[in-house]
Amino acid sequence: MKNIEEYGIRVPQILYPKNMDLSSWSVIACDQYTQDKDYWKKAEENAKGKPSTLNLILPEVYLNSPDKSQRIEQIRKTMKSYLEEGVFDQPKEAFIYIERTTAFGRTRKGLVAQIDLETYEWKPFSKANIRATEATIVERIPPRMEIRKGAPLELPHIMLLVNDKEGLLVEGAGNIVKNKAPLYDGTLMNNGGSIKGWALESKEEIQAVAGAVDTIARKNTAADGSVFLFAVGDGNHSLATAKAVWDEYKTELVEKGAGEKELVECPVRYALIEIVNIYDEGLTFEPIHRVIFNINSRELIAFLEQKLEGKAKEVSSKEELEKAVKNSWAHFGFAFKKDDQQKYVLLETNIKELAVARLQPVIDEFLKNCSGSEIDYIHGSEEVLKLGTQDNATGILLPPIAKDSFFETINNRGPLPRKSFSMGEADEKRFYLECRKLF
Repeated sequence: MKNIEEYGIRVPQILYPKNMDLSSWSVIACDQYTQDKDYWKKAEENAKGKPSTLNLILPEVYLNSPDKSQRIEQIRKTMKSYLEEGVFDQPKEAFIYIERTTAFGRTRKGLVAQIDLETYEWKPFSKANIRATEATIVERIPPRMEIRKGAPLELPHIMLLVNDKEGLLVEGAGNIVKNKAPLYDGTLMNNGGSIKGWALESKEEIQAVAGAVDTIARKNTAADGSVFLFAVGDGNHSLATAKAVWDEYKTELVEKGAGEKELVECPVRYALIEIVNIYDEGLTFEPIHRVIFNINSRELIAFLEQKLEGKAKEVSSKEELEKAVKNSWAHFGFAFKKDDQQKYVLLETNIKELAVARLQPVIDEFLKNCSGSEIDYIHGSEEVLKLGTQDNATGILLPPIAKDSFFETINNRGPLPRKSFSMGEADEKRFYLECRKLF
């Protein structure tokens, strides 16, 4: 059996505050509610006068604020003061098994670990152990680097998916700790639900995790010897930022004469993440639908019909259309107006990969010849069908995300197009909780 570190996984040294109050300490990922300052004002009220991860992050609602530099400076000061003034307890060297029950009644299980950024790559068709699931927008990395470079602490909202039908890793960790008292158990702020966490810290517990990783890695080893161990489910740009910061810092260390041991032990080389089984019933995958404005709907459907080798047919109602799309992995629905009459068209295909991976490139090809066209990305079928009743708008319903073909599609076709899927509702996104020393 390989050592777990050979797969790029390490047991982290995690910092928790003393006497932790989860309802004020833990706050939602910075890339949520990016247009809703009221949400973040409520978070500020919840955290007022108490230690909180809110004081250690920059919510992206403020990413373009004129006082961004001052906010980042204040974050650094707060990180330093939390470390120096005894806010944190002694570091705990452990994997953390967590159970997050959301306000929607779903329970998602996870395992907090530390990954080696040398085993991750976001570029398409990478053979790294950890790969991006969606196209990475390079322009989004530098603003995030400003926040991470030189920061005394890191807090994770990155979620990695593991292809583990048997539930060996995350669920296996849960079985190990089920008779232990949890490290923490409490309610999260602003409709975040509740969360519990248990430590796996003994030699036997860590060895059990290592054994599960080794088994999964063997099952996900390609003919060329490459291992596709994890796919980034959430926090793709945050992980790409961590990698960019490490690459830059590593160059500085090498120029100063750092040896291999110093590079391997450098905290900046690693990132805290949460591993989630893609087959976890508490993990919902929702397709992100499309609406295209100012195009000829019939021409688009005919183009897609030809390119995807499908068959288009009209259906009588939006209910029939929605049902047909939801009951298939490979059918698409179109809602649009033609000569003042509402139309609903179903495009049936035999696509075997994730449908969006085939659809979006063909849409992009079609739109190259459509000056003045615009595309928008919509959560929820109801909104898409509503937009499809407007003049000059074509609503496109995408089918559910097939978990079985998720890893295979990325392995064969590279990262999915941008805005391919969403993991749960906004309030189900990861909350900051664990911390780790960085610079």
